[in-house]
Amino acid sequence: MKLRVGVIFGGRSGEHEIAIRSAKTVIEQIDPSKYDVVPIAISNDGRWLSPAESVKQFPDHTQRQFLETAGEPSNSAIALSGETSRGGLTVLDGDGGTMALDVIFPVLHGTFGEDGTIQGLLEMADIPYVGCGVLASACGMDKAVMKILFRDAGLPICKHLWFLRSEFERDPAAVVALVGKKLGFPCFVKPANLGSSVGVSRATDESSLRDAITLAAEFDRKIIVEESLEMREIECAVIGNDDPKASLPGEYLIRDQSKAFLDYTEKYSGTGNNEFVVPAPVSSELAKKIQSMAVTAFKAVDGSGLARVDFFLRNDTGELLVNEINTMPGLTDASGYPKMWAGSGLSFPEVIDELIRLAIERHKDKARNKTSL
Repeated sequence: MKLRVGVIFGGRSGEHEIAIRSAKTVIEQIDPSKYDVVPIAISNDGRWLSPAESVKQFPDHTQRQFLETAGEPSNSAIALSGETSRGGLTVLDGDGGTMALDVIFPVLHGTFGEDGTIQGLLEMADIPYVGCGVLASACGMDKAVMKILFRDAGLPICKHLWFLRSEFERDPAAVVALVGKKLGFPCFVKPANLGSSVGVSRATDESSLRDAITLAAEFDRKIIVEESLEMREIECAVIGNDDPKASLPGEYLIRDQSKAFLDYTEKYSGTGNNEFVVPAPVSSELAKKIQSMAVTAFKAVDGSGLARVDFFLRNDTGELLVNEINTMPGLTDASGYPKMWAGSGLSFPEVIDELIRLAIERHKDKARNKTSL
């Protein structure tokens, strides 16, 4: 009997389009002989679309492939239910019946998806889901909290500070002065709870710092500012639950070094200015250190399922720093996570198989917990 997998994507996030692209890859790569896939899109304004409406979010060729392998999707709504034995999230079939889902793959990046919110809903629905749980997702989304956990786990991190949007709006001069004193220029300004380089800017003086904070504040109430380093950016993919494993590390090689940083456009527009290589051109000793630190970072946030850990490798000292963890990394054809596992000998369909197995394993383990005395 094939498992029925609900692929939730889109979402109320600045990374909405990237989530659609990630879900497209999952839909195209998942093995139809093992799984019946039910696409479930969430619009930018938070509406849950029917499977039929959801399929239309993909390019024509993906729609055709889906229809050929899965048939015509339901045009009815999604509903939470505690009455089925196959899970608590169901699709109404339009004839008064329901199609229960066995496992959910929440391909959602950023807020309302990667931050513990959808995970909490799925926990309440008592259905297995791919990826990190509520705690790890929330901590992994908040760059300030994440760095506290890394520090307490003994992992080296860069200098940084954070503040609330309201603090900047109340006294911008004080915030700008604090950044100048603690970090200096240049520095990087980011929304604390977002990814894919959305809302990220490089500030070189007080004027550009104000502009950068204003931009970041459009996306989050919490802003983080990090020191600027002359460094290389290395990534490492992690998969597993209690005994996670790390891939070979990868690295974006930038052809035009005049670019200040690898921004959203450079990552996803296909400009040809960057190439992601696996393995990253580092020594075997350093690669093993990267893998070990990636697993430590994963455990520090109580990760499960999958994550991508990003590192800074300083040019001046050779020091390796943990930058951040992404608990639902990009899964697009341009993303590092599937490329790192491919370079480590695991194809993306195999990665999907393992992630679904891990989701069910984790759900069964949590079911052992008593909920009453």
